[in-house]
Amino acid sequence: MANSDKNKLSRRHFLKAGAAAGAFSGISVPLQAAAAKDTAEDKANELPFAIRKLLNAATLPKADGARVVIVGGGWSGLTMAKYLKIHNPAFDVVLIDKRPEFISFPASNSWLANQVNLDFLTHSYIDAARTHDYYFLNTTVLGFDREVKKVFTSNGFINYDYMVLAPGIEYDYSRIGVDDPADQARLYNNYPGGFVNSSELITIKRKLNTFKGGTFVLNVPNGEYRCTAAPYERACMAAAIFKQRRIKAKILLLDMNADIRIKKQGFEKAFSSLYGDYISYLPSSEISQIDIDEKTVSTDFDDYTFDDAIIYPPVRASSLLEDAGIANMKTAQKIANTDPYKYHVIGDEYVYVTGDSRSQPFSKGGHTANSEAQYVAEVIAAHALGKEARWRSPQTMCFSAVDINPLQAMSIITFYKFNKQSKEFEFDRTHMMEDWNSEGGQASLAWAEGMYRDMFYR
Repeated sequence: MANSDKNKLSRRHFLKAGAAAGAFSGISVPLQAAAAKDTAEDKANELPFAIRKLLNAATLPKADGARVVIVGGGWSGLTMAKYLKIHNPAFDVVLIDKRPEFISFPASNSWLANQVNLDFLTHSYIDAARTHDYYFLNTTVLGFDREVKKVFTSNGFINYDYMVLAPGIEYDYSRIGVDDPADQARLYNNYPGGFVNSSELITIKRKLNTFKGGTFVLNVPNGEYRCTAAPYERACMAAAIFKQRRIKAKILLLDMNADIRIKKQGFEKAFSSLYGDYISYLPSSEISQIDIDEKTVSTDFDDYTFDDAIIYPPVRASSLLEDAGIANMKTAQKIANTDPYKYHVIGDEYVYVTGDSRSQPFSKGGHTANSEAQYVAEVIAAHALGKEARWRSPQTMCFSAVDINPLQAMSIITFYKFNKQSKEFEFDRTHMMEDWNSEGGQASLAWAEGMYRDMFYR
């Protein structure tokens, strides 16, 4: 047996042991079994505190109805929690996230350029849970067992009837030639990508507002990643900051794709007319290696030295899916193996995957996550009643800021359809606005306010 198989087997046995041990406090036993129970509890008490914590039930009220546990409190998870209660008020909904508060990545590029304050992006999970009548648990998910329907967290286990996985993404540094864990940690700490942890955004804002001049590298990853337009927008915001600060700086925008992937005409115009002295756009720049000590990025064609950088590597679905055996390991991004229309794990209609880790190639922007979560909430509510919800496409609405003072932005609105000939999803009913203006900038902030209000306050 291979070592990886042994590890999986050991973990599975451990989780099953946890499921059994976690039942100590909830099972009444016959008198003749009391001695055996006492012995088992004594042994459990000898375990380290962290293990005992894992094997006990998390502190939650008893479920009055079918319990739906949502793993991940991003745009998808927050929307899911609200709309599950709308479609079936009898559901007992628990939203889990390891962060104590929510800080939005959509609209964060405007914050980097000082167009909004941090309060605009920051919201309370507790407010959302209280407003929409569900529970929020601030803890870290360690794994789950689908056979016994338990989610294991650092606060204890939670039984579920349905589980929704919306755990987001992880960086895959190996796809840009950085394989050593120590180098990956250094790269993350010195040149964070700004799409996973809110601390990355704070570091990036400091970088942009204290940069002394020289060469600043940004990049666009290949594959699917959070918000297709976001890296191009970030390059514009960085250039706007440097221009406003009147420093001599050159932004090398290394695109690992053959061309600008969305809003091409609008971004090309911005790069040339607004930031011709600042942005050097280099398509087909597949990053193959990064020398952190020498501050050098290597591609298939050239090496580029830099003074500072924001490195946004290709991403992959959360490793929680891989650990649970529900990731499609044949895909580069290890996306979930799910039904493309119903979002449930193949062979398990009680576990659903939404947001960044789902299998469909739709945009991974915030509006898409919100739209599809509303639909999947209907799917789950219908399934609980023995019914089916009719498929409908998610909607993507995306604003991209290109200039500041005043904030100016362009936008796209689109739906999706399945092409039976190519057997792939494609854009449908697309409306593109590539002529940016201040009205678009204000609309982008109004859109964000409306989305926050939907998830948190009404």
